[in-house]
Amino acid sequence: MVRIGVVGVGGWGKNHLRVLSELGHLSCFCDTDAEKISFYEQKYGVKGFSSLDGMIEGQHLEGVTICTPSVTHYEVASKALEGGLNVLVEKPMAPTSAECRKMVDLASRKGLFLTVGYIERFNPAVTELKKQIRTGKLGQPLLLEFHRENRWPERIIDTGIVSDTSVHDIDTARWIFEEEPNVVFARTGKVFGAYEDFATIMLGFRDQKTAFIVSNWITPKRIRQLSAVFTGAVATVDFVSKELRIDDDKGTRKHGKGDGEPLALELTSFSNTIENGTPHLVTAEDGLNTTKISEAAIQSSIKGVPIHLKLD
Repeated sequence: MVRIGVVGVGGWGKNHLRVLSELGHLSCFCDTDAEKISFYEQKYGVKGFSSLDGMIEGQHLEGVTICTPSVTHYEVASKALEGGLNVLVEKPMAPTSAECRKMVDLASRKGLFLTVGYIERFNPAVTELKKQIRTGKLGQPLLLEFHRENRWPERIIDTGIVSDTSVHDIDTARWIFEEEPNVVFARTGKVFGAYEDFATIMLGFRDQKTAFIVSNWITPKRIRQLSAVFTGAVATVDFVSKELRIDDDKGTRKHGKGDGEPLALELTSFSNTIENGTPHLVTAEDGLNTTKISEAAIQSSIKGVPIHLKLD
């Protein structure tokens, strides 16, 4: 089995521990919290370390997943890559696209695999939507409208909603349209925190295709939804229930929740890529370009103008 370690076992990292343990890939982990180390050592029966250096030296690993605060992603991922490890880093890939570019180049030089945790590509409802698109029965995709809303997660203190949350839908829009946007226009604001906690982002693609992304940490009700307008149908994705509904001239048809937890599917794909070279749905370039788009969204909001991009 592929031996994988987890770096950072806080809010989301504890889910990586659980899933990798269930898959039989969990080899070890590291965290700066001694109580977490003791607790998860007993729970999963693997060694915990207080530093990445100690984990790299103390275990024969083939890969790591990085779930530390976003401001540390560049430093931690770079150290793992320098240590010869394949890397899945949680979103955002890094705080800046310049750092992302360095990470991509480092992985390429080392001949290692680098990916980013854009988990919605592994959501069974999105997988089914992609399958339906490929049949041609929905027609051409025209408009994507995303809503990703809930109260501010107080554990997130080092970045705003665009880099932490909107990036999921930026990446999903890129994947559904299978191209990069050429223009970004956004408005953001803040109510509770030091960074923006609500955002509306419009992405313009070729041939009139448009994605409209609404994200906020204000709404008390948790919403994770996509409405996709095609020339022949409207598709609605509920990211939480993993359900897809398609409405067209013939009526409504629903596709069930599908098989598999998205995180388990994502980490299985990561281990398969390490072991067999199986293509992974998210490349390092995907992480880089999504970060560039999120940066453009923030600049658009600051300047009050559209930002034109050349990412292809």
